[in-house]
Amino acid sequence: MSTHLLERRDVDERLTWDLSSIFKTEKDYEEAVQKARAMTEEIEKEFKGRLNSPENINKCLDKYRVLGEIVTLLWHYAFLTVAVDQTDTHAVERQSKFKNMAADIESRLSFIESEIIQQKEEVINKAIEGSKENANYLKEILRKKKYALPPEVEKALSALSPVIDSFEDIYNMAKLADMNFGTFKVEGKEYPLSFSLFETKWEYEKDTKVRRAAFEAFYNKLKEYQNTIAAVYNLEVQKDKILANLRGFNSVIDSLLFPQKVDREMYERQIDLIMEHLAPHMRKFAKLLQRVHGLEEMTFADLKLEVDPDFEPEVTIEEAKGYIEEGLSVLGEDYRQMLRRAFDERWIDFAENKGKMTGAFCATPYGIHPYVLINWANKMREVFVLAHELGHAGHFYLAQQYQNIFDTRPSLYFIEAPSTMNELLMANYLMKKNSDDKRMRRWVLSTLVSRTYYHNFVTHLLEAAYQREVYRIIDKGGSVTAPTLNKIKREVLEKFWGDAVKINEGAELTWMRQPHYYMGLYPYTYSAGLTIATQVNKRYLEEGQKALEDWKEVLKAGGTKTPLELAQMAGVDMTTEKPLLDTIQYIGDMIDEIIQLTEELEG
Repeated sequence: MSTHLLERRDVDERLTWDLSSIFKTEKDYEEAVQKARAMTEEIEKEFKGRLNSPENINKCLDKYRVLGEIVTLLWHYAFLTVAVDQTDTHAVERQSKFKNMAADIESRLSFIESEIIQQKEEVINKAIEGSKENANYLKEILRKKKYALPPEVEKALSALSPVIDSFEDIYNMAKLADMNFGTFKVEGKEYPLSFSLFETKWEYEKDTKVRRAAFEAFYNKLKEYQNTIAAVYNLEVQKDKILANLRGFNSVIDSLLFPQKVDREMYERQIDLIMEHLAPHMRKFAKLLQRVHGLEEMTFADLKLEVDPDFEPEVTIEEAKGYIEEGLSVLGEDYRQMLRRAFDERWIDFAENKGKMTGAFCATPYGIHPYVLINWANKMREVFVLAHELGHAGHFYLAQQYQNIFDTRPSLYFIEAPSTMNELLMANYLMKKNSDDKRMRRWVLSTLVSRTYYHNFVTHLLEAAYQREVYRIIDKGGSVTAPTLNKIKREVLEKFWGDAVKINEGAELTWMRQPHYYMGLYPYTYSAGLTIATQVNKRYLEEGQKALEDWKEVLKAGGTKTPLELAQMAGVDMTTEKPLLDTIQYIGDMIDEIIQLTEELEG
């Protein structure tokens, strides 16, 4: 992997995504902008003040759906061009203009929900009976009725949305455009450092001096921005509290769980059980890493080490394509065709360049096809990351074929299940393909533990535990500053890792690394999604293809059911603690097997 980051214009075009499927030219984009504006005026003129009959309600929503399809394309085009290059001022300007326009549209059309919500339940119920396409949207409005604000207040909030929703943009701008990490030195040798390089290379570096020096340099740079980022984050959580109060929720946590269709008990259980029951298994895993790498002391800076760093195969993009196609082919020929298209038609942005977002994500413009961002590092572990993002892609590719734009997105609680399911299917495939190779089996199992489960059940869960403490302070009318956030994060890390891991100085600033805190209660949902996926994979290994057929029906259902109903369709009952405790035990068993394989391999 090159440690020198290219400008976007200098990277190989074949490694970039092709956004022309959304808009071929800038002119097409501008024409869609004009069309969206015209449709907004048309809907406003025709229906404002007239949404008092089931017929008018459905006529209006039919047009609103079409407008929604245009706006989602505009949003994705504006966002995806900036995502790969925050230094492209034209793209940043376009996105900014789009946000203002979207806020104007949202404000002018806020009357739709406001007027419908004011109607008697029997009128809304008749509208539900009158349209299968609009039924779920209207049922959701009925659910929100209790928390609705007067129409003029809803309109004002919509108009203010560019300001209300700006805190994540400020955070990303500081993180990706302003923070210059420069280089760090170890024994006279200089190494380049950036957010992306730290997260894709230096955290996994097996040379302890280099790894820990990178850690120190990285967190020293974060420290310089801690008060600014804390102030931005405090505004984000205060905004959540103000909106929760305005709408009459008992607490900010309840208001953030409301759109997820998840109760407080399910949320608390996910955090409490993992903090208590998973910690002992992960401490055992940390001790194994310490022994394998001959470390005198296991620190937070060492937790991303591999059990067998000399083994991880190098993988080209072409080879990854083969692995993914074969590994996920158990999901059927239609799924395999989708995967082929993703590679052949440039749905994936592999390139590493200056100004590109770190990590990986999948975006899903309705009616086109998904797009995946990844920073490809030629490592086998990236196959799992790519399989994960293609899990999101496959989910929405199928959901959009079977559901309209109102009905494609399920609750956040469920959103990570299809992605992590793909990681487990990849692991099944790699272990079966290399069944006689103990070292490969250990590598796959330890990748599952140190990547899939660590990422979802540890990293994001510890974020969730931290986030819960923040919202508890906010609920009591308090506010947060950098010292408070550092204290909470350190306490959460120390509680989980106990005396097995020393929490380095700087580790408390880990709260500065994730954009998830600007997305409501998102972090805890990763472990919920992986719990569902683990149980579905277990069912597949026991029952065979029928489990995967049921799973694909779940994917096609999109957002037409609650997360509990979707899990139920796949044969998992998330109303009890059993699936979660089973999953924690499954992780514990994998760690035990990794330890046993290590002993056998060491002779």
